[in-house]
Amino acid sequence: MTSIPLANFCACQYIYNLDARILELAKYSPVKNVRYVSWEDAFDVEFDDGLCILEPHATIRRANQIAPEAKFKSLQIEDWTRGGFFVHYDNGQTAEVSWSFVRELPPKSSKK
Repeated sequence: MTSIPLANFCACQYIYNLDARILELAKYSPVKNVRYVSWEDAFDVEFDDGLCILEPHATIRRANQIAPEAKFKSLQIEDWTRGGFFVHYDNGQTAEVSWSFVRELPPKSSKK
């Protein structure tokens, strides 16, 4: 049996506690409702726990490599687990957006 130096054990314990704390910040909550807000060019995402986030359309386009000329066509919540939603475009492309993409990456404040 090998022994672990106490300093290494403490460092590992610190990392474990840090990871546990980070995981507590992003708790799963099913997507309750999503709507496209055209005047904001963003998606209003509402979760079962009451949290609402306005997710910029440009962020979703960039993350899913959607063509700039593609126009928004329809929206579909993933129906089995409600763990995210799909954005369908007129050119046949589809963007997949998970709950964690919206909750863990809150929009940065714009600098004016």
